[in-house]
Amino acid sequence: MNAIAILDKVSYIYPNSKETVLKDISLTINKGEFLGIIGATGAGKTTLCLALTGIVPQFYGGRFFGKITIAGLDSLEHPVSELARHVGIVFEDPEVQITATSVENEIAFALENLCVPREEILRRIPIVLKSVRLEGFEKKNPQELSGGQKQRLAIAAALALQPDLLILDEPTSQLDPIGSQEVFATVRELKEELGVAIVMVSHAAEEMAEFCDRIALLSDGKLLAVGTTDEIYAQVDLLKQNKLRPPEVAQAFNQIQQKGINISKIPVTLKSGIAKLELLRSHSQLLPPPEFKALNSCSPNLNKRPVLSVKDLRHTYDDGTEALKNISLDIYEGEYVLIVGQNGAGKSTLVKHFLNLLKPTEGTVLVSDRNARELSVSELAQSIGYLAQNPDNQIFNTTVEKEVSFALPFLGYKPETVEQETARSLKAMQLWEHRHAHPLSLPKGERGRIVIAALLAMNPDIIIFDEPTTGQDYQGTASILEVSRQLHQMGKTVIVITHHLYLMPEYADRAIVMGKGTILLDAPLRQAYHQTDLLESTYLTPPQSVVLSQKLSEISDRQYSLITPTEFANCFASIAMQEIAGTSQNPNT
Repeated sequence: MNAIAILDKVSYIYPNSKETVLKDISLTINKGEFLGIIGATGAGKTTLCLALTGIVPQFYGGRFFGKITIAGLDSLEHPVSELARHVGIVFEDPEVQITATSVENEIAFALENLCVPREEILRRIPIVLKSVRLEGFEKKNPQELSGGQKQRLAIAAALALQPDLLILDEPTSQLDPIGSQEVFATVRELKEELGVAIVMVSHAAEEMAEFCDRIALLSDGKLLAVGTTDEIYAQVDLLKQNKLRPPEVAQAFNQIQQKGINISKIPVTLKSGIAKLELLRSHSQLLPPPEFKALNSCSPNLNKRPVLSVKDLRHTYDDGTEALKNISLDIYEGEYVLIVGQNGAGKSTLVKHFLNLLKPTEGTVLVSDRNARELSVSELAQSIGYLAQNPDNQIFNTTVEKEVSFALPFLGYKPETVEQETARSLKAMQLWEHRHAHPLSLPKGERGRIVIAALLAMNPDIIIFDEPTTGQDYQGTASILEVSRQLHQMGKTVIVITHHLYLMPEYADRAIVMGKGTILLDAPLRQAYHQTDLLESTYLTPPQSVVLSQKLSEISDRQYSLITPTEFANCFASIAMQEIAGTSQNPNT
């Protein structure tokens, strides 16, 4: 292959900083290659992406060492505007890239600047809109789109440029799982059909394992490892040591191997995991496993009171969009409820009615038996804490400490209590060292923890997390969900909205699946996860452990309802051990 980008001993230090963010990185990116970049928050991934566009150091300044060549052009000797003809970039936050007043104009904008003929622009627009599931939105104002739709628009605009190298920095962080897979598939087709090289930064381990050709692992600014997806993602311990989540298939078979069962090669994709399962099955007779304790058996709500009640709720936006259609449900005191569904399913719209941020078109919403219409937002805030999908919309103070403590005096807290509760919340969210920093100076993941700390300080009875893991790495996600578990154990009612079903088996009791403004399923989590056809109908993908469980059921003619890598590994190992014991007792077997 011909190299499209070459990094030769690249190091970089931001202005007014002593920290070396990139440390002696040498890497070749080949034409037509799909290279994934992984690493924990702060590893240097985004800085590396910016360096590949020339933005670092041309716009940022600072000290740059080494050399980067893009399509034969030195990144220091050619302006960013010239490099942009060869390399495109999509950032994590689409808001920073969208400027036009319609979807089609947003895609056309950069093409016009590059003097692409009008006929070619008109040809490309419907192609890229279809690839990101935005066909029919041509005339829509981008500001009226959901967060996930805006992200898909930013990707479409970049794809329309057909660059030699396309860089995507966490482009799927706000997309539902099916949408994420479609983006991965789209960029892979782009590189296969046009020879475009792809560099993608993502925490989506399952998709990266399936679609990438190679993976580059960054740690503390250093290039720790480079290899094929099989080589990198099979190293489960290495990934965990670097605060990364391996694909569920790799986790499951790694645990099976640790139980003494020989796995010659750890599979890292669902397809290879199923093939491995069938191969292992062909050498044995599957027996029923011993009983295991379910992670999340729902406790009856007979003696509990509803803290949120919704009856015949409908909501129609001013533009005529019917976001909610006859929703009725009860959420009980002390529950941990998961609300899932595709982008635009109505999840956030429903939750905003709990907070009186939206008024019902029809129907009623009760908060602890009081009509939400009759309560002010400030009154509701004392009962319900809400973490929005974009934490920046909730931050307005000049220091982290002021942000966390802001509401407490208005709730009647004495100064010494304000100080105690603020310190407790800051330490719980690992923000104590940043208490004097400006909130917007911190990475997006830490800004989310600031808002959670502010909620903790207010001590509401109900906590709602609206896509709390957006922009978080594996460690940050685990930290937030551990906080949600602690709140639940304290008796709080916890509601989490997320696309990432694999995160929730150890936390949630109940799942509410939404689609097109309606409730499609309301069931215990384990039961809901095994309704795979229904989940896929609303653009959700079940965890890989669920698919492996169903495959195990299919080939053994027994019914398994496993939902985590550990459950699958324990079940399979139990089967294998029973077979080994049976074989040793019967030499003729």
